[in-house]
Amino acid sequence: MTYHIRVRVGALIIENNEILLTEFNDPYRGIFYDFPAGGAEPHESLIEAVKREAKEEANIDVEVGPLAFVYEYAPHLNENKYGQTHTLVMLFDCTLNSGSTPRLPDKPDPNQTAVKWVSLSELENLELYANIGNKIKEYASNKRNINLLEEHKLLGKTSSLI
Repeated sequence: MTYHIRVRVGALIIENNEILLTEFNDPYRGIFYDFPAGGAEPHESLIEAVKREAKEEANIDVEVGPLAFVYEYAPHLNENKYGQTHTLVMLFDCTLNSGSTPRLPDKPDPNQTAVKWVSLSELENLELYANIGNKIKEYASNKRNINLLEEHKLLGKTSSLI
């Protein structure tokens, strides 16, 4: 599929000064980390996509909270570091549902090798898919969120166009 801008979503899960990350071993980049994240699919809300990606990549069920970050990757401004697809990533502050234990799924993404809790203090020593380790640490100590306004949940919604 061709995108002008690809929309990705991710689950930002922080507990006890640790963050849940997925680990990948890429033949070209080596070991790097990401959040349980991926592209939103057609006819899927962003919240539905976060829940699906968390399940697919970390085998967990999550409660999706407010938007924590919006991250843009523009290939032409980054020497195509992560490929040629212009991407907008929205990371949501999520919590694990009771009884949900992170683990590598039975059918992980290609090159995915683990699901790990990583100390926030170790983020500076890891290669993250998006170089936002310092922003994550700042966020963990001083959360500020962005509300996602979902049209279908707004009051006063009319059922037809005038």
